[in-house]
Amino acid sequence: MIEVYRAREADAEAIGLVHASSWQAAYAPFFDEDFAAEQIASRLDRWHQRVADGDGLIMVGAVDDRVLAFSWSLSSVERPGLAEILSFYGHPDGWGTGVVATLMDETLRQLRADGFEQVHLWTLRDTPQSRRFYTKTGFTETGATRPRDFGNGEPLAQLEYELAELTY
Repeated sequence: MIEVYRAREADAEAIGLVHASSWQAAYAPFFDEDFAAEQIASRLDRWHQRVADGDGLIMVGAVDDRVLAFSWSLSSVERPGLAEILSFYGHPDGWGTGVVATLMDETLRQLRADGFEQVHLWTLRDTPQSRRFYTKTGFTETGATRPRDFGNGEPLAQLEYELAELTY
């Protein structure tokens, strides 16, 4: 059974595990082994404080009580008036289960309930799985690009996607 809800402090460790596992599967191949290992480890415990502080909208998707996906959204700094999905990750064990799509639907519903009419996000250009997912869920490319340096001095290209009207 899929369940989606606002993250609780007790979910922080599971969110970190989802983030690290998803990042390892999707992003680690872009980096040298040592840097990738550092980045994966750093994702394991960064969520405790964010969840405790109520830093933005953090939602989780669980299957049979196991957290397998999460999203983190804030009011956009770059595009005032829009929400921005800063993190949207699914554990590889949850790919294909429907939990990620259900989480996106519920995240968008909650952003709409919070007063947002539009939402945008950035994703790596060279991650076709995430790009297909965002397109499938109604997002379109804006044509905007930017470099994203994860801290190793070798920026990767990101593309912006937006959902021009939240109808949830």
